[in-house]
Amino acid sequence: MTTIVFVHAHPDDETTQTSGSMARASAEGDRVVVVYATNGDHGDAPDDLADGETVVHRRRAEAEASAQATGTHRVVWLGYSDSGMSGWEQNAAEGALHGADLDVVAKQLATILDEEDADVLVGYDWHGNYGHPDHVKVHHVAHRAAELATRRPRLLESTMNRTRMSRERQARLDRGEEVDWNPDAPMDDGNPLGSAEDEITWEVDVSAYLEQRRAAVRAHASQGDTAWMRSMPDDDFAMMFSSEYYIEPGRSPAMEPGWPFVAPD
Repeated sequence: MTTIVFVHAHPDDETTQTSGSMARASAEGDRVVVVYATNGDHGDAPDDLADGETVVHRRRAEAEASAQATGTHRVVWLGYSDSGMSGWEQNAAEGALHGADLDVVAKQLATILDEEDADVLVGYDWHGNYGHPDHVKVHHVAHRAAELATRRPRLLESTMNRTRMSRERQARLDRGEEVDWNPDAPMDDGNPLGSAEDEITWEVDVSAYLEQRRAAVRAHASQGDTAWMRSMPDDDFAMMFSSEYYIEPGRSPAMEPGWPFVAPD
C-alpha cells in the first residue's frame, strides 16, 4: 500500500486536477489523504445556507462529500483564509495563506506527512497552474514540507496540459465552433495556463474513474466556478478529464504514460 498526500489550495480544487488519480489510487488499495490549505472563504455563498451556517461550513461539508466520491481516507484542513486573486486586498489579510510564513505552513504539512509516513506528496506546478496566490504558495509549501518531513516523500506537481488544450481549441475553431476560452492567454499572473507538454513528466490515465470525478464535481454544488464541469456532456467531459498530468522535479520532462504514485527508490 502506498500512502499519497494531495495538498490543494481550496476545497473543489481537487475536482479539476487530481480527483481521478485520487479515485484510482483508492480503488487500487492505496491510502489517500487530501490537505486543504484554506477554507475557501471567498467562494460563492449559496442561497440555501441554514441559520448559523457559513460558506466555510458548507465548503467543508462539500469537501467531505467529494472525499467520499473519490474514496479519500482522510481530509485535513490547515485553516488559513482564502487570499483571493492577485492584487486583491485579501492577499494581505491577517490569517490569509498568501502572507503566512512559509516554514510555519510547511511544518504543518510536514507533520501530516510524518503522521501518515507518506510515500508521495502532490502539490502544484511553479505558478499554481493559473497564478492564484494560494496555488503558488501551495507549490512552495509542498517543496519545503518534503524537505522537512522525517522521511522525504516522492514529490509530484499537478499541472494542466496546455499543449493538448490548445490543440483541442484549434480543432474546434477549425470546425467553425465558437470557443470562449484560450489556454495560451494570460491568466491571473500573466502566464498561460498550466504547462507545455514538453515540461510534463507523467500522463496518468484516469478514464475508468470518470464517474467518481463527476461525483466529486457534483459534491461542490454551491460553487459557480465548477458549474461548467457539472453541465458538460459526457463526451466532452471524457475528452477533457480522462487524463491527469504531473511534473516530477528532477526527472526528465519527457512526458510518458504511467503511474507515478509509488514510493521513491
